[in-house]
Amino acid sequence: MIEQHKQEPEIPYLTRIQILGAMGATAIILLIVAKVLLHLGNFSIFSWDLNQRKLLLGVALGFVITALSGLTYRFWTAYRKSADYYLEVVLKPLALPDLIWLGLLPGLSEELLFRGVMLPALGSDLTAVILSSLCFGILHLSGSQQWPYVIWATIVGMILAYSALLTGNLLVPIVAHIITNWISSYFWKMSQLSAIKK
Repeated sequence: MIEQHKQEPEIPYLTRIQILGAMGATAIILLIVAKVLLHLGNFSIFSWDLNQRKLLLGVALGFVITALSGLTYRFWTAYRKSADYYLEVVLKPLALPDLIWLGLLPGLSEELLFRGVMLPALGSDLTAVILSSLCFGILHLSGSQQWPYVIWATIVGMILAYSALLTGNLLVPIVAHIITNWISSYFWKMSQLSAIKK
C-alpha cells in the first residue's frame, strides 16, 4: 500500500502578519492599477449606488456562490484538494477576527479592478466577462497544481461580472464577494479548529 503524503505548499507558509500585509499590499496594488486604467482609459465604471435592494441582492448572491462552492467542494475531489491547499496557506495563520479583512480587502479591490474597471474597459460584453474572469481566476493561482481552484475562481468571476452587468451596480458583486469570503473562510477555519480538538 502506497502511503499518501499531504501536498506541501510550493510557497513557504507565511505568518499572520505576513498574510495580512500581503493582503493589504495586494489590495493597494490592485487599487492603483484600477486608478491608472481609469485615468488612461476612455470609459466609465459601474455606479456604486448604495441602496437596500442592491445590498440585499449582493448578500443573496454571496450566499448562492457560497452554496455552489460548498457543493463543488463536496463533489469535485480535485477542487477540494486545491481549495484546501490554497485555504491552508492563506487561512491557517489567521485568527478569526482577521477574516474581516479577508472579506473586505479583496472584496473591494478585486471588484473595483476586475468588474469595475476591466469589465467596462473591455466592452461590457461576453468577451469582457470571459477575459476579466480569466484574469480574476489566474490571480488565485498559488501553485502549479492549483488549476481546479483557478477554474472555480474564474466561474465565480463570471457570476460576479454578470451581476454587475445585469444590475449596473458595482455594489452587488462587492457585497457578494465579501459575503462569500467571510462565510467560506469562517466555515473552513471552524472545520480546522474542530479537527484539532478531536
